[in-house]
Amino acid sequence: MAAAVVRAVGSVGPHEVRVSRSQVAFRRRTGFAYLWRPGQYVASDVPAVLSIALPREDASPRWKEVVHPSARTWMHHLELRAPGDVDAEVCAWLGEAYAAAG
Repeated sequence: MAAAVVRAVGSVGPHEVRVSRSQVAFRRRTGFAYLWRPGQYVASDVPAVLSIALPREDASPRWKEVVHPSARTWMHHLELRAPGDVDAEVCAWLGEAYAAAG
């Protein structure tokens, strides 16, 4: 799963990767995508969650949750169960988030 996300993020352009105990953050001037394991925080059988920071709310039914933590950011949480979940639609969202992260 992580390899699929790393490939997808790598396709959008140069970025910084920050690894912590709880997540892998992909950044430009600001963070635009975060990969984390939900089982660390709640009982879950989902292997990974990809959180994507978009400058707008996206209404796709694929999102597990969408939150609005700040005036310019909508955080979209996508459950990943297989590498194939990181598809062209996810790559488009990552590209949009990357552009907004300046």
